[in-house]
This record gives sequence, structure tokens and C-alpha cells, in this order.
Amino acid sequence: MNDPFATLGLPRAYALDLKAAEKTHRELSRALHPDRYVASGATERRLALSRAVEVNEAWRVVKDPIRRAEALFELAGVAVGDTHEPKPAPSLLMDMMDRREALAEARARRDIPAVRALAKEITAREEQTVAHLGAAFERAAGDRAELLPLVGALGELRYYRRFLEEAAQVSDDLAAAS
Repeated sequence: MNDPFATLGLPRAYALDLKAAEKTHRELSRALHPDRYVASGATERRLALSRAVEVNEAWRVVKDPIRRAEALFELAGVAVGDTHEPKPAPSLLMDMMDRREALAEARARRDIPAVRALAKEITAREEQTVAHLGAAFERAAGDRAELLPLVGALGELRYYRRFLEEAAQVSDDLAAAS
């Protein structure tokens, strides 16, 4: 795995100033834009294009809280993914099942405010989990043993993300049907 943080010249940290990181991405993208290399040789053009692709992929990783956490775990030697992450707590599973049921009911009632309220609630939970991960990554300072217990929080983020994607789709569908 390439180090997306190094590619963008950022510290390996979960809690990042994303506005500053985005500015860095834009500056690198501008510097590597193909139009700047029109008069260059084919090799130099290919290298610039390859580097531009790498910079764009690094930005996609860094700006996404789940992919950013995955990158930090992987860079510390902690395997992540379905087969490596602990099973979610039964309470989380039950709660998400209840929320999905409430989402289905709101959809059936064509109740956009209820869909938005559910999304707002899960967004708040997602933000809390992101803040928790930021503080925990900082405390762990790349120590693999310290990071292992955090993998479960990554799973929580995945559940929240899926719910929010579903809620956005329901909201879009209801708005389009109006």
C-alpha cells in the first residue's frame, strides 16, 4: 500500500485539518496537471500522470474517515476488513436493525422529515465515533498493540455509513416522487 499521507505531505494522523489537506491536494493536482507537461517528453508526461493519479487516490483515502482509518491501521500492520474485524456488539446490531425498520416505516409513510431525523441521529453517532477514533489514534501513536482494540470502532463507522447511504437514497426517492 502506498502511504496516502506521505503522498500528500501530511502527518500520519486520523485527526487532520481536511481543509488544509484539500488545499495541498489542489496545489499538487495543479502542479501535476497534464496541460503543464504538453511540451515534455512522453516519459515525463507518463510520470506526471501517474503521480497525479496517486495524488488523487491519496486524497480519496485521506478525506474519507473510514478509508483514512483503514490506511492508518494497515500502515501500522493491523489487518482490517470483514475477516479481521471483531463482530459488532449485539446492541449495535439490534439498534441498527431498529433504525432500518424505522427508516422503512418512514419510507412507507412518505415521511421525509422522519427520514432526515433518523439520518441526523446516525450522523451524530458517526461524528462521535470519528472523534473517538481521532483521539484514540493520537494516543496510540502508531503502536500496533494500542490500535488493535480500535478496529471495532471502524466496524461501527461502516454500519453508520451504510445506514446514511440508505437514508439518503430513501430521501432522494421520496423527493423525486413528490
